[in-house]
Amino acid sequence: MQDILINWTPQETRVAVVENGAVQELHIERALERGLVGNIYAGKVVRVLPGMQSAFIDIGLERAAFLHVADVQVAGVVPRSTFSGGPRGTVGGQRSGDAPPQTPIERLVFEGQTLTVQVIKDPIGTKGARLSTQVSIAGRLLVFLPQDDHIGISQKIGSHELREQLRARMNILAQVPEGSGPQGGFILRTNAEEASDEELADDIRYLRKTWATVRDRSFKSPPGTLLHQDLSLAERVLRDLTHDGTQAVRVDSSLQFESLQKFGREFTPTSVAKLEHYAGERPIFDLFNIDEEIAKALTRRVDLKSGGYLIIDQTEALTTIDVNTGGFVGARNFDDTIFKTNLEAGQAIARQLRLRNLGGIIIIDFIDMTREEHQTAVLAELRKQLARDRTKITVSGFTQLGLVEMTRKRTRESLAHMLCEVCPVCEGRGQVKTPRSVCYDILREILREARQFNPKEFRIVASAAVVEMLLDEESQHLAGLSDFIGKPISLQAEPLGSPEQYDIVLL
Repeated sequence: MQDILINWTPQETRVAVVENGAVQELHIERALERGLVGNIYAGKVVRVLPGMQSAFIDIGLERAAFLHVADVQVAGVVPRSTFSGGPRGTVGGQRSGDAPPQTPIERLVFEGQTLTVQVIKDPIGTKGARLSTQVSIAGRLLVFLPQDDHIGISQKIGSHELREQLRARMNILAQVPEGSGPQGGFILRTNAEEASDEELADDIRYLRKTWATVRDRSFKSPPGTLLHQDLSLAERVLRDLTHDGTQAVRVDSSLQFESLQKFGREFTPTSVAKLEHYAGERPIFDLFNIDEEIAKALTRRVDLKSGGYLIIDQTEALTTIDVNTGGFVGARNFDDTIFKTNLEAGQAIARQLRLRNLGGIIIIDFIDMTREEHQTAVLAELRKQLARDRTKITVSGFTQLGLVEMTRKRTRESLAHMLCEVCPVCEGRGQVKTPRSVCYDILREILREARQFNPKEFRIVASAAVVEMLLDEESQHLAGLSDFIGKPISLQAEPLGSPEQYDIVLL
C-alpha cells in the first residue's frame, strides 16, 4: 500500500511516494525549468525562407519559432479546419497528400497560413523554438500519432515474437467503429512490454480524448494560442503513479486539489476518489520526514540498520555503490555477518536507486562472499527489490571480480543533478589541497617570480590557514627563501573563495 504526498507552490511541485512509512520515490518539477517541448500551438506562418528551406512561425512566444522542411509531414501540413477528417486542403496549388517527399517548403506552406505545430526543441539563446507539424502526444504506455495510421514498437522491446504479439494486440485494441473518424497511429513505449489489454485500452482512450480536446480548441483559437501542454507533475501522478494499491493522494494546495479533481474526472476517473486535500498545520512533508530523506539522498553515505553502510558515488560514466560492514558484529561468524549485511544492502540499494533516480551503468561492490549460495541469495534479493521499480532495469549478475553490473534506464535528471551544482571550492573533485601543500606551491611560485622580476618586496595574500602555517610551522622555510632571493616577504590573510587560492603581489 502506498501514499502519495504532493507539496505544491507556484514555483515548485514536489511529490513523494511513501510505502509502509518509507519514502520510495521523489519527483520534483520547477516552473522556471519546465520546457516547451511537447507543447502544441496554433501557429501562423510569418515568413518563408526558400534559401534555408525553412519558415518562421509565430506561436505567441517572444521570438518566432523555426520550422524546417525536414520537420514538415506532408500529409499533416494542412489548414487546421481540415483536421476533422474531411477532404485534405490544398497547399501550394496541389493536394498535400500527393506531394513528393522532397517538395520545397515554399510549395508546402505560405505566409499567413495557420498550422497546428508542436515544439520539438526548446529556445536556446537567441534561437527560437524548433517546430514540427507531426503532432505526437505521449501517454504512460503509448505515444499517439493522430496524423498516422501505423503501429510502431519501441526498439528496446526484446524479441521479434514479442513485438509481433504486441502489434497484433494493438491492432485490435486501437480499432475504431466505422465512420467515427480517423484512427490514428500508436507507438508502444518500452514500459508497455508487460502491460495488460486493459491498461493499453485505458491509455488509448486517454490519448484520443486528449487529441479530441486539442483539435476542438484548434478550430476556435486564434494563432499564437497554446492548444496543449504536456501534463504537469501533479497530473502525471494521477495518470502514471496512482494504482489499486494507492490509499490516498494528498495535496496541500486547495487550488491544485480542485485542478486535479477536474483533470481526474475527465481523464482518470478511478483516481479521483483517492484525492485528499491536506489542510493540516504541519507541512505535508513533515508527516513522513520527507525533507530529512531528501537531505540524506544527497549524501554519499547511507547507513544500514544493522550497522553497515553504503557509499554511493555518481560519476559522468557510471554510478558505483560500495557495501561495508561498518560496526555490524551481530552474527555468530564472519560469513554470516557479511551475508546479512549484503542482504540488507540489496534492499537499501534498490530503494536508493529509485529515491535518487540514478540511471545508466551501475556497479555494486558487495562484500566478498566465499559461499556460492550466499551470492545467489543476495542476487535474488536484489532482483526481487528491483522488480518494484517502474524503470527498465537489467542485472548481469556477479563478474569474476565479484562485482554486480546492472543498468537502469535514464528517465530524467538524478536528484543530485537537479538540486545541486558543482562545488565552486573543490570544482567537483570532492577534496582540496592541504594548507601545507598550498604553502609549498607559494614558495615555489615566489622563487619562480624572483628569477624573472626584481620587485622591492613580495606580498603573499592567502587564506588564514595558509598564512598561519607560514608564520608557524613553515616560518623557517619562508625566512630561508627570503634570504636566498634577497627580498622581504610579507603576509596578508584574506577570506578567499577557496583554501587553495592565493595571490603573490609584487611591490
